Amino acid sequence: MAKVSTNISIDPKLKESSIALFSEFGLDLSTAISLFLQQSVREQRIPFEIRLEIPNETTKAALSEYEEMKKDKEKYKRNSKFADILGEL
Repeated sequence: MAKVSTNISIDPKLKESSIALFSEFGLDLSTAISLFLQQSVREQRIPFEIRLEIPNETTKAALSEYEEMKKDKEKYKRNSKFADILGEL
């Protein structure tokens, strides 16, 4: 099968890490990218899930409490030892 050359722009560190990873599988970068494209065409989709990590309400509340604790440190009790925290439970 004839091949065509294609140029892509990626972060140099990502390229380095990818080459190292794929070489562990015995693949070069071109072969790994070809595998990704073949699988995409075969499945007619991106062959893995892409999603945003949106925090749920519990996580949002915890993050909000954390921000409040950073602003007003005197308002919150602090423990220097983990054993002290366990003792309070």
